[in-house]
This record gives sequence, C-alpha cells and structure tokens, in this order.
Amino acid sequence: MSDIVLDVKNLRVEFPTRKGVLTAVNDISLQIRRGEILGMVGESGAGKSMTGMAILGLLEPPGRIAAGSIHLSGDRIDDLDDRAMQPVRGQRIGAIFQDPLTSLNPLFRVGDQLVETICLHTNLTKTQARERAKDLMREVGIPAVEERIDSYPHQFSGGMRQRIVIALALCAEPELIVADEPTTALDVSIQAQITALLKRLCRERGTAVMLVTHDMGVIAETADRVAVMYAGRLVEVGTVDEIVRRPKHPYTTGLMGSIPSLRKDVEELQMIPGSMPRLNDIPDGCAFNPRCTQAGARCRRDVPSIGAGPTGVACWLAQEGACA
Repeated sequence: MSDIVLDVKNLRVEFPTRKGVLTAVNDISLQIRRGEILGMVGESGAGKSMTGMAILGLLEPPGRIAAGSIHLSGDRIDDLDDRAMQPVRGQRIGAIFQDPLTSLNPLFRVGDQLVETICLHTNLTKTQARERAKDLMREVGIPAVEERIDSYPHQFSGGMRQRIVIALALCAEPELIVADEPTTALDVSIQAQITALLKRLCRERGTAVMLVTHDMGVIAETADRVAVMYAGRLVEVGTVDEIVRRPKHPYTTGLMGSIPSLRKDVEELQMIPGSMPRLNDIPDGCAFNPRCTQAGARCRRDVPSIGAGPTGVACWLAQEGACA
C-alpha cells in the first residue's frame, strides 16, 4: 500500500439547490500509484473536472463533499478546512489547468511567479529559488532560460505558457499532479510535446498524475490506466490497452467507436444516440440505460457497481452476461 499516492473512496459531491440536491459525483472510488498516470475520460458534464476539484479542495460553494474520503499518501485531506488545505495544495498536490493564462499573472514576470511559488513551499532563499526556477524551466523545455526568465506571460506562445504552468506545478516536487484538460487549448503538434513532457516527468520523478481530458488520443498516448465516467459515476476502469482495444461497457465501446482509424476506411463513425442526462434527471438503474441498445429490465432497475480494484466495469451484461 505504500506506493499508493491517491486513494479516493466512495466520493460523493453534491450541490444543494432550491429544487433539491444535485449529485455531480456519485460513489467514486479510485487509486493512483507512484509514477502512474490515470486518465479520466468522458463527455462534458460527466464529473471528471469536479472530481479533480474535490481532490484539490477547490469546490465552489455551495458545492460540497457529502460522503467518502480522499487520502494522499495515507493522510486524509478531504476533511481539512481551506487554511489547512493551502500548504497541501501546491506543496503536495500540483495543478495544471486548461488555459495557462488563468494560472499566470499577466502583470508579473514568469521568473518572479516561479520564485514566489518556490519560496512559499520551500526554505530556499530568493537567490536559490531563482536558480531553481531556471532549472525547472530547462526541465520543461524552455529555451534561452537566462533571457526568458524575465519575460512576461504574453511574450510566450500558448505551448510555452503551458510549460511554465507545468514548471509551477513542479516547484515543490508534489506527490500528485491533477492536470485538467492541459492540452485542449493547444494545436496537435504542441499537444504531443506537452503529453510527452508529462509522461517523462512522471517517469523521472515518480509523480502520480491524474489526467482529466475528453481526448482519447491524449489518453492513449499518455495514460497507464483509464477511468471512464458517465453522469457522475465510474463505468469502467482498466489499462489503456483494455479500454482502447477491448472495452466492456457499452458507453466505452461507443466512445472507442467514435474515434477515426488510420488503418481502415470507415464511411460513417459510430454514434451514441441521445445525450447525457441532466443532474436533476438521472434515470433509475444504470444512468446509461436510455442510450444503451443492450439495456434490459435490470439495467433500468438496479445500479451496477464497479468495485474498488484497479480494473472493473459497472455493467450487468459485462459482469453477469445478462441484464434481464
């Protein structure tokens, strides 16, 4: 158990409203080990980013963790107040968000922002922190560091800004990095560079990474294991090879079928009919049953469980071979 960095058990995130309580994340259990990249994938609104925000302690009120627990290297962190969570966030957990401009202050040089973050989470002096900032910039692939360290964010390209954000996330050598759509705003060639960088840093540093994305190409190239979410629940967890080549849940099968193939000509891509249900209109049983062509009576009545192992599928047909 010592190599498990993140251990989430039965996590539920709720949003109280005038019309009732909306459940955005429902009974999520997952683990990420040291040096492992877990990809979280699913349609928009599936609950991927909300899970990441809960782990970071950044849920916007009235959002709240209503049940379950989150442990970081054995230490429980979901019950910490904001003041107690601040040294955890940044020092033990790093964050990379979709738009680097939201993580970088446009009024300050990138070097000053790196130095401030390093000084906040370590005992280094400003001179030592500046040298550390240069090393981090070199590590993430920023050229001409001696000159660029005194540049402002707007003087960098989108890909280079994202590299600076990754350097910020690495300042305190965190145990876990939550990367929420880190390549979405970048073109394809820059995406490949950023995913390769994340993968290399994960291997070299032993950092655990939770990679939230809707891009299966990024998942296939980067992740070790994949967790597929639908309507706030995990529906399938497995290795990249299992999820991409041998998906078991009908929703995962539909996701894989919507990806174009370079190996064979396909006139029309597979489409999943319908759309994801709203949080105030989750159907009984398996939430995917209205869109599933194989759904039976049990699918409309009982909620399938995925279990707590490193792999699993929440589907009666896949588990028991029948959904009557």
